[in-house]
Amino acid sequence: MGIVINQSIKNTIITYIGFVIGAANALFMYPHFLGEKFYGLTGYLLSSANVLFPLMAFGIHNTLIKFFSEYKSEKEKTQFLSFVLALPLIAIIPIAIVGTVFYDGIAQFLSTKNDIVYNYVWQIPIIGLCMGYFEIFYAWVKVHLQSVFGNFIKEIGLRVLISIFLISVYFGFLSIEQFITATMLVYLLSTLIMLFYANKVKAISFDFKFPHNSKAILIYSSFIILSGSVANMLLDIDKTMLNQYVKIENIAYYSVAIFIATVIAVPSRAMHQITYPITAKLMTEGKHDELNDLYKKTAITLQIVGGLVLVGILVNINQVYNLLPENYRGGILVVFLIGLSKYFDLVLGNNNAIIFNSKYYRAVLFLGLFLAFFAITLNKIFIPIYGINGAAIATLISITLYSIAKLLFVIIRMKLFPFTLKNIYALLIGLLCFFCFYYWDFSFHPIINIILKSILVTILYVGLVYKANLSGDINGVIVNVLKKIKLF
Repeated sequence: MGIVINQSIKNTIITYIGFVIGAANALFMYPHFLGEKFYGLTGYLLSSANVLFPLMAFGIHNTLIKFFSEYKSEKEKTQFLSFVLALPLIAIIPIAIVGTVFYDGIAQFLSTKNDIVYNYVWQIPIIGLCMGYFEIFYAWVKVHLQSVFGNFIKEIGLRVLISIFLISVYFGFLSIEQFITATMLVYLLSTLIMLFYANKVKAISFDFKFPHNSKAILIYSSFIILSGSVANMLLDIDKTMLNQYVKIENIAYYSVAIFIATVIAVPSRAMHQITYPITAKLMTEGKHDELNDLYKKTAITLQIVGGLVLVGILVNINQVYNLLPENYRGGILVVFLIGLSKYFDLVLGNNNAIIFNSKYYRAVLFLGLFLAFFAITLNKIFIPIYGINGAAIATLISITLYSIAKLLFVIIRMKLFPFTLKNIYALLIGLLCFFCFYYWDFSFHPIINIILKSILVTILYVGLVYKANLSGDINGVIVNVLKKIKLF
């Protein structure tokens, strides 16, 4: 776990710095500089692009990681890379043709409830394409165990550019309409930077001879497209569907709540950058015991770190919303519901990496398709009744069922189990800290209140985790930090 912990720590630090910048954007600049309507529009465009991007990428970012370790010679690797870089054209060309020919009808349908959407629908596939190729080039550096720079671009670089454009709107250098287009250009620029860095890590060359296992690659990619689409649909279909039922301002309120709740998943995102290729390698080499050990370590590590973040958010949530415009404060329940769904998904460790790199990935796909249909149905039922809270309820139910299904599949079919008694202890520590601090507020300014409560929660939570010795890796990090600040 040495390289995992090393790069995971760097990725976590980078991701949380990105979160701070993103928090300034999502909680202050977007609401005050863009206003509710255009903030909602931005959230809708990005969510719709995120639903589309697995199709635009043709699942290649997962395929590249799964098959890369099977090739030994540089010639084979070059043929493989050339093949997978060309595969997305199978999806991109038909989408471009259909989108061009039927644009007016598609745009009118998507703007039925909110007219403002009509003029910006064309940006959705472009952003989705940029997201897709960014992940492909990012996968290329991941298989060479160099995940930090790509994470920096994704979490910090992109958000810094967004901040610059938001400030430009405030000072009148850009109109709000121009900002929407500038956001699309930010995604294009990040993709180009990732391309140049990927080429620097390992030169990208082309040999257009099909690799020997091209059929297996094509079949796997086809299934992963649908699997990735299902996963992204479960994450973002709520915001996409909100546009069809409620005024677009509600997407702004929902986006703020989702941003706050999504912070819980940051440790998972950071760790998966490096555990995904390691999982693929262990599975290719048939090292079941090492894989099971990695599974347990990632589960308890992510539960501990994610649990601290979840508790920190929930005990401070009322104070956070006191800093926002009053219209946004209806999203507190959304934070609780989405936060719980993120936490449950997070405690499954590297479950997704195991499934996507196993021979059983096709079976899980059909389950995912069923649950995606279930999520759409639940959103159609709950959103008209409960608005943004209904979208959160639908998301919680869908993601929880999907996570349980994936967990049971790995346990039953692959004989891997992520949990020990330590996971129960970690849950109890989180519950104790939540009930100790949620109902207790200082009579200070919200920011001071948040800082004080966060410090106290962290001291109690980390102290109990260390005392219980739930994770050797985390205890090692705690000791190293204490030594650096001369407290150990």
